Amino acid sequence: MDNGDGARRRVVVTGVGTITPLGHNAPDTWAAILAGQSGFGPITLVDNPQHTIQGLCEVKEFDPAQYMDRKDARRRDRYQQLATVAAAEALRQSGLTITDDNRERIGITMGTGIGGMRTIIEQEAIVHDGGLRRLSPFGITMIMPNGAAGMLAIDYGIHGPSTTITTACAAGNDAVGHAYRSIRYGELDAVLTGGSESIMTSVAIGGFERAGAASTRSSATPRPFDADRDGLVIGEGAGVLVLESLEHAQARGATILAEIAGYGQTTDAYHITAPPDSGSGATRAIRRALADAKLRPEDVDYVSAHGTATPLNDTAETAAVKAALGEHAYNIAMSSTKSMTGHIMGATGAIESVFCALAIRDQIAPPTIHYETADPTCDLNYVPNAPRKAPRPRLPQQRLRLWGA
Repeated sequence: MDNGDGARRRVVVTGVGTITPLGHNAPDTWAAILAGQSGFGPITLVDNPQHTIQGLCEVKEFDPAQYMDRKDARRRDRYQQLATVAAAEALRQSGLTITDDNRERIGITMGTGIGGMRTIIEQEAIVHDGGLRRLSPFGITMIMPNGAAGMLAIDYGIHGPSTTITTACAAGNDAVGHAYRSIRYGELDAVLTGGSESIMTSVAIGGFERAGAASTRSSATPRPFDADRDGLVIGEGAGVLVLESLEHAQARGATILAEIAGYGQTTDAYHITAPPDSGSGATRAIRRALADAKLRPEDVDYVSAHGTATPLNDTAETAAVKAALGEHAYNIAMSSTKSMTGHIMGATGAIESVFCALAIRDQIAPPTIHYETADPTCDLNYVPNAPRKAPRPRLPQQRLRLWGA
């Protein structure tokens, strides 16, 4: 589909919302990012002395009753509560009003890695200790990965397509990419999109520990791209964006934060958790995003890295960016905000898409904190420990390029 004249429609960002280990909204989170603050802290959501990790990146002092009716909060898993908070902020900032006249042309696309994992664990414990009759009648809708999208559709009366993406750590990014395509090809005029995740359970934490992927440091962690990195830190949170066609946004006088110009997605088909050393799958995704946007490597000014701080990921990702962008890779800023938020799994790509939009707005590259020792296999500019002001874009529009992890 197109806009009637054979041309693909341009897609813009008009609203963003987040709740992260650094703050309960986008301005507070972004200020903490630019200040180089860490969201790492003591474990409060899980009580199990067997764990070897020393902390998590939890959303702190979160009382869902401050953001929604207590009854609604009880009927939503924590990942759904977080999505509710971020979505409300994004819609509020965008000024998009959903009415009977437009609700069928507005969709929702959300990403999550697992869905209501905390509810699964809690309900299993309840049935084990007290029997089936003590189970919550809302347990299933709290567990479902598409529960956040379904709840938000009901909250706002969204009648367009409702889609949930569950592509692990790429889910939030893929959700934004799917929403972008839905608008670009004329299916919808606007989409509420993003990702949400809260897997703070012993099963998830222990799984990462057993896989050898979790950092065991008690401070100054995670350390993306640093030679002494020892793994990821699990985080939780949500990031939501309002995407619209350029024409739709302009017609209602919306403030435009950024334009999404291209999207690329590939599969390594290599190993269930590890990337190939060459980063070949990520290289192809970057090239596809650039081709979709009709841009050259020289047009890229900043790369928001996956940057998990696992030894394999950071080396492979560096190789991928160099292969895709060539020598220009050494001219750009590339940073990992996971050094501050932790790895928020299926939501992380959406949250980092919000950060990219804000980086474009403010013309600044966020830092990679905890960076101390250079790794010869990671030899790009990772914006160590302090943000870096960026020059005004060379392009006539501010653009956000996305590729799936």
